[in-house]
Amino acid sequence: MTMTDYLIAPSILSADFARLGEEVANVLTAGADIVHFDVMDNHYVPNLTIGPLVCEALRKYGVTAPIDVHLMVKPVDRIIPDFAAAGATYITFHPEASEHIDRSLSLIREQGCKSGLVFNPATPLHYLDYVMDKVDMILLMSVNPGFGGQKFLTSSLAKLREVRQRINESGHNIRLEIDGGVKIDNIRAIAEAGADTFVAGSAIFSAGRPTDQNRYDTVLKALRAELA
Repeated sequence: MTMTDYLIAPSILSADFARLGEEVANVLTAGADIVHFDVMDNHYVPNLTIGPLVCEALRKYGVTAPIDVHLMVKPVDRIIPDFAAAGATYITFHPEASEHIDRSLSLIREQGCKSGLVFNPATPLHYLDYVMDKVDMILLMSVNPGFGGQKFLTSSLAKLREVRQRINESGHNIRLEIDGGVKIDNIRAIAEAGADTFVAGSAIFSAGRPTDQNRYDTVLKALRAELA
């Protein structure tokens, strides 16, 4: 991997929602690549967050960077077209939340977005066996989904290596994203295990309040220095 292959995706779950447009603009100006958008329904996961209207609001605010929508909702098919219309770039979902994984992946692509599957720490990888040609991103959770600020589960490193091998053997161009507890002191080991896209929430946003763009810049530079 070269440095240009690595993408950093701040999770807006940790941002200041009263100033969300400004927070996202600041973190992108400071060097972030992707906006990670956590959608929780208080059903599939025990928390309630944001929906398509917020995604659309960020686009209207002027955010042009890719928006990576992680659906922690069940069922998923009903909400996919809404997020596509709201400006999502990637839409990823958990296989347990779909009755027909192949159909849900196809629906995402039909709506003009890039598709992906998300794996919880205890979710087996066999769901990938027949759909590698339909995924643009595989997201591994390195915490149990539902809340920000959790500690990275080191068991995720072996799983990352296994998924990286599957991607390499498939011959498909698939990003490998990690989400949960990513920090300056572990991002290098995560990259060495095969990740190329890194979701970081509290590690970035807690470093830069209230409007100190330079502090976002400092933590993003430190993350990139570890990747280099």
